[in-house]
Amino acid sequence: MIFAPLLLAATAVAASPAPPMAVIDEQSVRREEATPHGKIGLSTAYRISDAAPQPRTMEFRKRILHVGSAIGLHPIAHDEVYYVLSGTGDVTSDGKTQSLTPGMAAYLYDGAVVGIRQTGKEPLALIISYPVKQTVGEKAK
Repeated sequence: MIFAPLLLAATAVAASPAPPMAVIDEQSVRREEATPHGKIGLSTAYRISDAAPQPRTMEFRKRILHVGSAIGLHPIAHDEVYYVLSGTGDVTSDGKTQSLTPGMAAYLYDGAVVGIRQTGKEPLALIISYPVKQTVGEKAK
């Protein structure tokens, strides 16, 4: 029967339920702070995924870089995405710099040295997402 394998797969998934979803209001995780990786100006940080209960496998954050601010150059040990919501910025990866505007994303690769700086007259609002670093003994997904 062709549906038997599908039924068995659905039963296996149901036997290991996922945690309940987490709904987070960004205002509940908002804080004003210096930018990461060099404290180059001020930013508004929304550590959205920090409010999600464990286990979780990704980080999802919003950060607004105030005028003149930057996330300094730093090496990454995972792939990472910067997605621009508003404002303009220059993203750098391994010495190559490109301008970003709303609706653009920079996909940055494991092992690169990356950073981003706000340009223009308005703050740069970003979504930043990357996988959570696994600790020794955790099963790779």
